[in-house]
Amino acid sequence: MRSATPASAPKHRPSQQRHIRIGRGWLAVAAAALGTAGVATAAQPPDSAAALSAPGYRQDDLRRDTSVLHALGITGVQARVTTASGRDLVSATGVAVAGTNRPVPRDGYFRIASTGKALMATVVLQLVGEGRLSLDDTVDRRLPGVVDGNGNDGRKITVRQLLQNTSGLHDDLPGFDTPEEYYQHRYDTYTPEQIVARAMKHHPDFQPGTGFGYSNTGYVVLGMIVEKATGRPWQEEVESRILKPLGMNHTYLPGTTPTLRRPHADGYQVFASGERTDVTEQIVPDLGGYVSTTADVNRFFQGLLGGKLLSEARMAEMRDTVPVDKRLEAIWPGGRYGLGLVNRPLTCGGSYWSHEGGEAGYITLNGATGDGSRTVTVSMTTSFNDFDKTLQQHKTASELVDRALCDTSVNR
Repeated sequence: MRSATPASAPKHRPSQQRHIRIGRGWLAVAAAALGTAGVATAAQPPDSAAALSAPGYRQDDLRRDTSVLHALGITGVQARVTTASGRDLVSATGVAVAGTNRPVPRDGYFRIASTGKALMATVVLQLVGEGRLSLDDTVDRRLPGVVDGNGNDGRKITVRQLLQNTSGLHDDLPGFDTPEEYYQHRYDTYTPEQIVARAMKHHPDFQPGTGFGYSNTGYVVLGMIVEKATGRPWQEEVESRILKPLGMNHTYLPGTTPTLRRPHADGYQVFASGERTDVTEQIVPDLGGYVSTTADVNRFFQGLLGGKLLSEARMAEMRDTVPVDKRLEAIWPGGRYGLGLVNRPLTCGGSYWSHEGGEAGYITLNGATGDGSRTVTVSMTTSFNDFDKTLQQHKTASELVDRALCDTSVNR
């Protein structure tokens, strides 16, 4: 798998905050707080037209909701709701740079982190539709000997299990837990092979197909499989199959460039010590490094769920979901995971589809109705190492997504 990263990289201990890249903070913090405590999983209702049955969500509602998020200690918030008519509601609250009056750009760039997994899954399912891959292909068939050792066996893991996070592959991603580690390691680079090799030093979290465990490593393996099947870098497949056809001209992979294009708001990490650090400048390895805008993320979910990227048969496979584990249940109540797509219930009935993401300094929530006719993306430029603050941030942003998709106004 070709990569912009060099063949060698510094070796240091894995970061608890980068342990699972839906949030360098979210899942790791949730895991530490929850331990082995059980969390009930709610039944998931099907998609329903009821999601659009209660009109009323307006520009003032979006402005109010982003202001509530800002009041939680989040430096900057930008959000966009795209409606079936193509009319957008847009709000930006807070500041782009802490300690200044510089406004948050209304369509600024930000790191989308694990939202990129939906892009990868779409490419894989397109290749399945073309007969170039099968969901039942094993890793070992495509990448002989890559997943092996310490109980890991690529002969028993399928492409479907990688997509659905049921492979059992352990994550051991590099990262940082303190400001000192951030400054020391923010420019470190890793090849996909190195990331997979780190995971092979661990036993699998469970046997393939017997559980759910969010695995960034699994999606790294998927990128390697895409390259093997196509003979091209996976990011070129994403660009030619998704970004260009949908006109996502503001979505890109920065590679070893540690900065974001302008305009953008800076991203901040509040570490366990309480210290807030500007972590904007860093190199994010592999798929988690995609940078985009709220307009482009909405455009992607509109195109995907609107039938522009996958056939009905492939979309049915993408929507085939399983319950998430206890850690994700804490932040996705009632959530279920498909093939690179998440299903969550709506308070107005039915459900919505999304794939949010969290990277140090940038937290993204998004959602779309079943046909993609109404979409919303929220970008926040502060992440926390504190479980209670993380959970409140996620709950409040999820409420915004729910109201925007249900098209309901709430008086505060």
